[in-house]
Amino acid sequence: MGKIILRLDRVMADRKMSLNELSEKVGVSNVNLSKMKTGKISAIRFSTLEAICEVLQCQPGDILEYDPNAVNETEE
Repeated sequence: MGKIILRLDRVMADRKMSLNELSEKVGVSNVNLSKMKTGKISAIRFSTLEAICEVLQCQPGDILEYDPNAVNETEE
């Protein structure tokens, strides 16, 4: 089974936006956004995803990617 990979760090770099700036604009803590950047989350609320996409002017597919060949840590 594959894995969902978060590309938030790449989109933020493309937009030249810091974690602190995104946190302030989205209304999500730095800690939670940092976990998203590093892929250390198992779920995301649609309202949070919508806010991130609005601030970064991107589509959910710019942030989320499915890799059918990646292995989840729980499968190892």
